[in-house]
Amino acid sequence: MSRVGRLPVAVPAGVEVKLDGHKITVKGPKGVLARELHCDMQVSLEENEITVKRPSDAREHRALHGLTRSLVANMVEGVTSGFQKKLELVGTGYRASMSGDKLVLAVGYSHPVEIVPPDGVEIEVPSPTAIIVKGYDKEKVGQTAAQIRAVREPEPYLGKGIRYAGEIVRRKVGKTGK
Repeated sequence: MSRVGRLPVAVPAGVEVKLDGHKITVKGPKGVLARELHCDMQVSLEENEITVKRPSDAREHRALHGLTRSLVANMVEGVTSGFQKKLELVGTGYRASMSGDKLVLAVGYSHPVEIVPPDGVEIEVPSPTAIIVKGYDKEKVGQTAAQIRAVREPEPYLGKGIRYAGEIVRRKVGKTGK
């Protein structure tokens, strides 16, 4: 049995789960998430617990078992507490600011870079060198954070760029002089 897949997902108070065939809808205080699950996985809801079962021990079913359980658990966690990713700007003159609902980045290009967050994702700039991406959909939060980081990825010689909080950038040695 899959160690992740066999664990039941607890449904806290205030969260409403609806199963319609292979479609699951989770509604909570932060929002509503819906997802179409793989047709082979058997998802059931009993007494505030969601369990995922697989039909056979085939390699594909073993892989889908843990994945399906993780997707459902992330949906439940997202509508109750939400997710967030923190990013840091490292470099002289690198800064971020909010202009309305758009994130404006000054990261060494000749022009400022503007990023509009998708629906369900919120961006905060607590300081000019810190960005927080929040939302109830883990996939959208991670994708938005990755798009912001891709504007100027950390480079290995000076370490300048946009990085996740706590990310360690492997540094390279530069040229040696005579």
